[in-house]
Amino acid sequence: MFGGFWRRNLMASGEGLGAGAIPSPLAKAPKLNVQAPYWYRFDVGDAEVTVVSDGWQMLGEPSESFLGVPKDEVRRELTDNFMSPTEMNIELNSFVVNSNGKLTLFDTGLGGSKMFGPKGGLLANSLSAAGIKREDISAVVISHGHIDHIGGIVDENDELMYPNAQVYMSEADFNYWTDERQMDLPWKKTFIVHARKNLLPVRDRLVFVKDDQEFLPGITAVAAPGHTLGHTMFNIQSNGQSFFFVGDISHHSVLLIENPRMEFLFDTDAKQAVQTRLKMLGFLAANRVAILAYHFAWPGYGHFVKAGDGFRYLPTPMNMNR
Repeated sequence: MFGGFWRRNLMASGEGLGAGAIPSPLAKAPKLNVQAPYWYRFDVGDAEVTVVSDGWQMLGEPSESFLGVPKDEVRRELTDNFMSPTEMNIELNSFVVNSNGKLTLFDTGLGGSKMFGPKGGLLANSLSAAGIKREDISAVVISHGHIDHIGGIVDENDELMYPNAQVYMSEADFNYWTDERQMDLPWKKTFIVHARKNLLPVRDRLVFVKDDQEFLPGITAVAAPGHTLGHTMFNIQSNGQSFFFVGDISHHSVLLIENPRMEFLFDTDAKQAVQTRLKMLGFLAANRVAILAYHFAWPGYGHFVKAGDGFRYLPTPMNMNR
């Protein structure tokens, strides 16, 4: 059954050409090198959700960030899932919820930081492409104080990117990531410098959220510590439907999901992060709750299901016929 397939591919490779060879096509076109707009929109109840990308975060060699198992196991899991075993690039999936006439942005990306490569910092362009004006955003909700989540609160001139928004986050993360005494590691020093740059200018409009608090209509905070002291997930509800923004419960849709006991380089308390991840993945899978993950492949929306000693992530197909 494959004979015709191999013959066609042999001719395409240029081998065996002679009399009767297929002539080259006359039409030619340059490569466009332009991708589709980096936003995606769907409804949850009466709320309109728009995922707006900040681009990529480039981590390099995967086994240097995903820890606690042999390097070969990390590479095997990636290879088995048709992913690069040597180069790790993860998404930065911010999103805006339009509910009751109010716009709420969740996490703000890397901003001007190039700590994780040149592919981030696209959020302002993505918002504009999606038809969302930054001055119309009334709330900015922060899952935790790491650079790739708070880096876009101010611009490179220290001007507020969202001038009419209150900012919501946990007090524990604000205190930790603005504390200059925490600069015990080179990467942590960079994180704190950027946290202070972005969080201190909004201190007077900052609202601290607590576990199980519905701090905005339809938006409830769920404490999920470990990755950072105050890392927080959020339950977004509207008209009987809901989904969870899981933040950095996992940085990858295979690693840390199929093997949830694996650890991550930038965890403040890796052991606590594992226990929180097991608890939250178990809850979300058992209750068949939809999730939006900050670092999963675009747009990062789907479900978790139990699979052996771990879990699997099942992405929800994008519906473009809206």
